[in-house]
Amino acid sequence: MLHPSYTDLMKVVNSEVEEGDTPVVNSRYSIVQATARRARQIISGDEPLVDGEGKKPLSVAVEELNKGVVKIITDEQQMKEEDQK
Repeated sequence: MLHPSYTDLMKVVNSEVEEGDTPVVNSRYSIVQATARRARQIISGDEPLVDGEGKKPLSVAVEELNKGVVKIITDEQQMKEEDQK
C-alpha cells in the first residue's frame, strides 16, 4: 500500500486552490493518472526531484507529489503555456 492515501494527496494538490475555484483534482483517477505519468518520466530518464535511491519510480512520483515539488496542471493550463512559447 502506498502512503500517503489518495485523500491526503488530493488535499496537498488542491491546497493552493482558492475557495470557490475548481479543484485541480477531484478524483482518485486523476491522482493515479498524474503519478503514473510522472513515474514514466522518471523511467525514461528524468531526474527525481526527491531522494529516490532504492525506490521504485511510482514511489518516487508519489513522494514528489506529496512534498509539492511536482504540480499537476490541467490540460487548459498546459495549452496556455504552450501558446506562450
